[in-house]
Amino acid sequence: MAPPKLLAAMACLTQLLAAHGSILVLDAASQRVQVGLLRSGKSVLWHATPDEAGLGVFAGTETLLRQAGLGIGEIGAFLFCEGPGSMLGTRTVAMALRTWLTLKPRAVYAYQSLALAARFAWSQHDCRDLIVIADARRDTWHCQPIRADGSLSPLQRLPAADLPAAELFTPENFRAWAQPPRPAATCSYDLAAIFPAVMDGDYFTATAAPDAFQYEAPEYKKWSAQAHSAATAARR
Repeated sequence: MAPPKLLAAMACLTQLLAAHGSILVLDAASQRVQVGLLRSGKSVLWHATPDEAGLGVFAGTETLLRQAGLGIGEIGAFLFCEGPGSMLGTRTVAMALRTWLTLKPRAVYAYQSLALAARFAWSQHDCRDLIVIADARRDTWHCQPIRADGSLSPLQRLPAADLPAAELFTPENFRAWAQPPRPAATCSYDLAAIFPAVMDGDYFTATAAPDAFQYEAPEYKKWSAQAHSAATAARR
């Protein structure tokens, strides 16, 4: 089977819909799993649930496909959130996509949660400088600045003490294990509201291998098996 046709490295939703006709959106970055079905010339369908990703992703997909009278094989392309957010949620989505792609190869595009949240918060707060953050654990924070002109700086992971001096926002329904280092307002992560505001922005990246976002590749220590003996016990 021929490989799926992908658009350029970065594309907007308007281009994606024109190229593929129908797009299934999967987002489990927050505690509210969101699934959407975008189709050219038809109303967008959304389904959201507080169920954990292993249930919510598949139940939401089944619900929308049933409403639209479609099968999973009729979807033209997939769009998914690679993070930051719930690592279990994003990996569940990636697993589902990899399974569906083995049944029928299709184009897949990824986006980052904080980029969309920042762009929407910027549009709702007088288009001023702000930063959207999410807890990255171990006293560090995912940090997505957006300038007054609407341009996004690269996503960073920073210690709490190093967060830039700008107004802070945290996306609703994102897990947090620590309090922000200074007061932070809550911003929307309702994709049904956000997607119409980002239709023409280049937030979506083609990928051949859906996976969860990571700043760097994981490192693994080499393990060598060694039988216990009096000598090894003495060195402990």
